[in-house]
Amino acid sequence: MDKPILSLADAKRVAAAAAAEALANAWKVSIAVVDDGGHLLYLEREHDTRFGSVETAIAKAHMAAALQIPSKVSEDAVTSGRLIHLALPGVIPAEGGVPLSRNGVVIGAIGISGVRSFQDGQIAAAGMNAL
Repeated sequence: MDKPILSLADAKRVAAAAAAEALANAWKVSIAVVDDGGHLLYLEREHDTRFGSVETAIAKAHMAAALQIPSKVSEDAVTSGRLIHLALPGVIPAEGGVPLSRNGVVIGAIGISGVRSFQDGQIAAAGMNAL
């Protein structure tokens, strides 16, 4: 059985679609794409984006790959009172991290940081849809 993977070309295509969405809205963000083990494959940061958004984007992508859920699920849990999500290792309870799948198998994730959570999520969705 062959396991699907996220290639560097895939990661660049996902990031390009996310970057296009950010640019269309004049949003300056960091974009991180990780493989299914949470290892960074691709990173880009728009000029003048806060440098703190780099680690946050990577963490959102890592969490989405590790838990195989969008980071918004964790954000929604926290806002509804399930504070245990704040204690989970590596969890960023903020929208903007989305798993990337091929044939129903999670092959990586994208993480966005730099604007409001729901905007990060919009950008991540654009990237995900390019896969």
